Amino acid sequence: MVKHIILWKLRDDIPPEKIPAVKDEIKAGLESLIDKIPGILSITVHTNPLPQSNADLMLDSTFESEEALAIYQSHPEHIKVATFVRANVSSRTCMDFIA
Repeated sequence: MVKHIILWKLRDDIPPEKIPAVKDEIKAGLESLIDKIPGILSITVHTNPLPQSNADLMLDSTFESEEALAIYQSHPEHIKVATFVRANVSSRTCMDFIA
């Protein structure tokens, strides 16, 4: 199994009243991929960090293999969601590892 963990910081120019909707759209989009892309074992987006956190969202996902992760990363459904994510974040930190 391969774990794929990402932390994002939202853009500072997103109006505070729009942040919950942006987080919800990212969460719904990414979590829906489990039914669209083979090889995903689990996928969860955490949107409610504690105040001392320095990230706004976290993707916690598990894949069958490194090959399954590569398929996910280039899959058109993932690219659609990732395009929205990229438009709304200012930073991204990723860690992939064998679990």
